[in-house]
Amino acid sequence: MSDTRRRVKVYTLNEDRQWDDRGTGHVSSTYVDELKGMSLLVRAESDGSLLLESKINPNTAYQKQQDTLIVWSEAENYDLALSFQEKAGCDEIWEKICQEDEKFLSEVFAQLTDEATDDDKRRELVNFFKEFCAFSQTLQPQNRDAFFKTLAKLGILPALEIVMGMDDLQVRSAATDIFSYLVEFSPSMVREFVMQEAQQSDDDILLINVVIEQMICDTDPELGGAVQLMGLLRTLIDPENMLATTNKTEKSEFLNFFYNHCMHVLTAPLLTNTSEDKCEKDFFLKHYRYSWSFICTPSHSHSHSTPSSSISQDNIVGSNKNNTICPDNYQTAQLLALILELLTFCVEHHTYHIKNYIMNKDLLRRVLVLMNSKHTFLALCALRFMRRIIGLKDEFYNRYITKGNLFEPVINALLDNGTRYNLLNSAVIELFEFIRVEDIKSLTAHIVENFYKALESIEYVQTFKGLKTKYEQEKDRQNQKLNSVPSILRSNRFRRDAKALEEDEEMWFNEDEEEEGKAVVAPVEKSKPEDDFPDNYEKFMETKKAKESEDKENLPKRTSPGGFKFTFSHSASAANGTNSKSVVAQTPPATSNGSSSKTTNLPTSVTATKGSLVGLVDYPDDEEEDEEEETSPRKRPRLGS
Repeated sequence: MSDTRRRVKVYTLNEDRQWDDRGTGHVSSTYVDELKGMSLLVRAESDGSLLLESKINPNTAYQKQQDTLIVWSEAENYDLALSFQEKAGCDEIWEKICQEDEKFLSEVFAQLTDEATDDDKRRELVNFFKEFCAFSQTLQPQNRDAFFKTLAKLGILPALEIVMGMDDLQVRSAATDIFSYLVEFSPSMVREFVMQEAQQSDDDILLINVVIEQMICDTDPELGGAVQLMGLLRTLIDPENMLATTNKTEKSEFLNFFYNHCMHVLTAPLLTNTSEDKCEKDFFLKHYRYSWSFICTPSHSHSHSTPSSSISQDNIVGSNKNNTICPDNYQTAQLLALILELLTFCVEHHTYHIKNYIMNKDLLRRVLVLMNSKHTFLALCALRFMRRIIGLKDEFYNRYITKGNLFEPVINALLDNGTRYNLLNSAVIELFEFIRVEDIKSLTAHIVENFYKALESIEYVQTFKGLKTKYEQEKDRQNQKLNSVPSILRSNRFRRDAKALEEDEEMWFNEDEEEEGKAVVAPVEKSKPEDDFPDNYEKFMETKKAKESEDKENLPKRTSPGGFKFTFSHSASAANGTNSKSVVAQTPPATSNGSSSKTTNLPTSVTATKGSLVGLVDYPDDEEEDEEEETSPRKRPRLGS
C-alpha cells in the first residue's frame, strides 16, 4: 500500500495566472549532489518519472496555506505549489523546509555579529534580514508567526542588540527597521527577552537601553530615527498590549523592570538639561555614554515672550536671567520634547509607577524649567505634562504641586507672554479653566491665595474670577459648617483632619522633621466655656500658618508698579523640604525716586522685602478684615511689614 501522507499534486502557475496540474506523485526531501543541497523531489505515481526537483533555498519565501498547501516562487513569473492529500504529510515536508531555513539563518546570525565580518558584508546581511522581515508581512498569519518565532529562537534579539550599537549608520537604521517588525509582531516576546536579559547583564547594555540611547544619539537634524524608536518604546511600555495570566501579570513585572533599569536612562537628558548643579551634570555625562551635545546658556529673551508696554524688559515677570537652561539648541529641544511625550504617556497609563518616580525625583519641577525655553513647542510639551497630571485629579499629585509651588513657572510664562493671544496663552488658560470647571478645591485655594493679585487683571476670560468665586463659595460653606457644630467638636475635628493629612502625605514624602506626624492642636480642656473657643482656634490657626510658612519656598516680588515676579527654584531639595526653612526673597533694585527697599527679619526665618509681597501678604491695616475671614485652614501666614 502506497504512503498516502506523501501523495501530492504538482501545480505551476501559467501566464494567465491559472494553476496547471502537472501530475500526481509522491514527495520526498533528500540531498541532491548536482544541486548541492537538500531538495524536494516528486516522482509520478504512474511511472516513477520525475515531476519536480527543487532545491530548498533559504532565500526562497515558502508559504504554507490551508494546512495542505505549500507555495513558493523559484524564479520570476514561475510559481510552484504542492497540494497534499493529508495534512500530516504537508506538516512533515514543511518542517524539513524550515530546518534548512534555520541552518541558513544561524550561519547568517553568526556572520552578522562576528567582529571579523567586514562592514560591506555586515551591511549586506542586515539588509537581507530587513527585506526578509518585510516580505514576511505578505505571509499568512500562521506562517508569519512561525517565521518570527524561528528568528527569536535563533537569537535575532541578541544580534540586534550588538548591531544597533555599531557605528555604521546604515546598519543601525536597518537594524531599527528589523526591531520594529519584531515589536509589531509580538511586544510580549521582546519584553520577555529584556526581562530575562536583566538578570544576567548590566543596565547599560540591555537591549531596551540600547534602543533608548539610539533615540538620544540620533544625528538626524529632524530626529527621524528618534521618532521611530520613541514609537517602539511606547508600544513596549503600553499596558494595553500586556498579557495577564493566572500565574503572573506581565504589566506589573515589566513596569517594575522598566522603572528600575531603564527610566533613569530615558530621563537622563531631561535631568541634565534642567540641572543647576554642575556636579549633577558631570554625573550624568560620566555614567551615560551619550554623543549628543547640550548647550547651557543663560536665558535672556524668549521667542514666545512679549512684554506688555508698561513693563520694562528688566522687570518682565518670569524673566529670571539667573536661571541657566539648556534647551536653546533646537535639536536638543526636539529630543526633550520626545522624552516629554513619552513621560506624558506614562502619566496617563502607568498610575503608581510614574507617580512614585515623579515624586521621588521631583520630576515635575525639572520639567517646568523648560517653560523658560525659547522654543514654544518645548514649553507646550512641559505644560502638557503638567496638564495630564492635574487631569488625573489625584490629591497626592495636587499636594505635591501646591507644596512645591509648581504653578509659579506656569503663571510666570503666562505673564511673560503678555498680551499675545497664541497657543501658549490658550494652553495655560485651559489648564486653569479645567481646575475651575472640575472644582479641584485644593488647587483652587492654592492659586487664589498665592497668585490671584497677579492674575486679577486678566479679564479677557472669566477663568480667574471664576476661581476666586469658587474659592469664596467653598470658604463660606466651610464657615457655615464650622458654625453648625459645638466648639469642642470643632477643635477635635480640626485635629483629626490635620493628623489625617500628615499620615496620608507621609506615604509619599519623607520629611526630616519627626514632629510633622504629630497633631498640631493641643487637647481642648472641657472645663473651658464655649466662649473661649475663638482664642483656642486662633492659636490653632497661628500654629498651622507658621507650619505653612515653613513649607513656602519662594515669595513673589513686585518689580515695578503693577508688575509681579515669582522666583522659581528648580532644585530637587526644594520639594524635599530641605530649603524650605531659609528661603530669601531677593531685594528689588532701587526705585526711580532713589529710595531703596528695606528688609525685615521674620520669625519664620524668611527675609521679605518691605512692600514687595503684594497679593500674598496681609498688611496690618487689613488685620480686622482678615480676622473675620480667617476661618479656612488654607489661609496663608501673615507676614508683617
